[in-house]
Amino acid sequence: MKDVKPVRYAYSVTAALLAGGAALSLAGYPAGAQVAQNDDMRMSNVVPRAGAPASFADLTEQLQPAVVNISTRQRIEVPTNNGNPFAGTPFEDLFNRRNGGQEREPQYREGQSLGSGFFISADGYVVTNNHVVSPSGRGTVEEITVTLPDGSEYEAELVGTDAQSDLAVLKVSRREDFPFVRFGDSSQARVGDWVVAIGNPFGLGGTVTSGIVSSVLRNTGAGAYDRYIQTDAAINRGNSGGPLFDMQGNVIGINNAIYSPSGGSVGIGFAIPAETAAPIVAKLREGVEIERGYLGIQIQPVTEDVAASLGLQRNRGEFVQSVQPGQPAEEAGLEPGDIVLSVNNRAVTPDQTLSYLVANIAPGTTIPLEIFREGERRRLNVTVGKRPSEEELRQSQMFDPDAEPEEDMGPADSEIIEDRLGLQVLEITPQIARQLGAGADTDGLVIAAVNQNSDAARKGLQRGDIILSANYRAVTTVADLEGAVRTAQAENREAVLLRVQRRGRPAQYVAVRLSR
Repeated sequence: MKDVKPVRYAYSVTAALLAGGAALSLAGYPAGAQVAQNDDMRMSNVVPRAGAPASFADLTEQLQPAVVNISTRQRIEVPTNNGNPFAGTPFEDLFNRRNGGQEREPQYREGQSLGSGFFISADGYVVTNNHVVSPSGRGTVEEITVTLPDGSEYEAELVGTDAQSDLAVLKVSRREDFPFVRFGDSSQARVGDWVVAIGNPFGLGGTVTSGIVSSVLRNTGAGAYDRYIQTDAAINRGNSGGPLFDMQGNVIGINNAIYSPSGGSVGIGFAIPAETAAPIVAKLREGVEIERGYLGIQIQPVTEDVAASLGLQRNRGEFVQSVQPGQPAEEAGLEPGDIVLSVNNRAVTPDQTLSYLVANIAPGTTIPLEIFREGERRRLNVTVGKRPSEEELRQSQMFDPDAEPEEDMGPADSEIIEDRLGLQVLEITPQIARQLGAGADTDGLVIAAVNQNSDAARKGLQRGDIILSANYRAVTTVADLEGAVRTAQAENREAVLLRVQRRGRPAQYVAVRLSR
């Protein structure tokens, strides 16, 4: 889904909005007591009548005070070619020698991001998306500001983030209570229900759009928490982190992404369901570590052809492509080629994926798996493990040497290796070695990406090559290669001699010039 674009950055045009949040005196509550903006007694007076509403004005006026603008101030490192106009050309080294080979200090610029959020408590806890408050590239977030509809601003503390679900919790403080809203039950949402989105698209301030639920539990194939409410309510950049309300004023979703060839709203927006978000938000708010279940398998959906060939029901189960050694799936007896039909007695379907079901089971829990193997249904018991960190997963993931390297190599484990050699590398594991057709006892670093403007690219190095040594010293860790580069720099050498193993060829030595 390369066109699924996070609703991330917008440009700041702050506008004065409705003033709100004053406590109301209602029957059953002491005068001045702060209650939720979407409390049942309040909502009974403002919800539209059944059927197509005559207006969303009363509903909006009641809910909008709890929705805020969130902005960050960031310090971003700017890539530099040291003023070399010939960078990436055969004349690059000529210029460097005339320039004395001196390095420039890193350059920085100030950046910002804008998004939306909403209060979930009177004492100032705010929910938003993780990507709204995360740094861009090689940047750091130096300040987060929450702006209320009346224009008042508060510096926010980052309480907790969860990258996998793209959720974050902030905290702001003042003497007076804040207007807030509560999560509703998104599992009750139906296709065709009216919804209202409130946020700050393109930094324009509080903006309200309406539409319907286009689909529930939409899965776009991007991971365990890739389960969205789809809506045609207009969502644009800057809406990220804002609430999606039902007609009773319940937050049933957190606006998160759009599908758009143009970058603007085309009527296909996605919101994280409240049933997914609420438990994670509660843990982030309390500072509780979020642990997810893990089996250690690589899977893919059961296609129509696979189902037909095995006599299985369509849209049921997921196919096990590989099983990682030493992980819970292997210990339970799961094998490549098995089809997992249910997890803990819950059917595996496109809307209820195996990844989602396992991720929401506490590590250490023993559960039954129903599988299909060699024409028979079988039952296995597996003790769910703890999902490793994203970094650990990245290091141990199945390595596809034939995958197209991304143009933007993204953040690297080692900046010096990326900057000086133009490479991103991974420490080889027995699993990766098998993928590359190398011996399981092969030691070295596998090349994950190559900067096409580097000398390494000009010398023919490519993804999937294995670096065995640098300047005649074996490299088994990223630190080993870093050390070789630093030594070469200290000795004023202009290149590093790498011994490289390529699939189907004998190992050979390649001298790679260092970028300056």
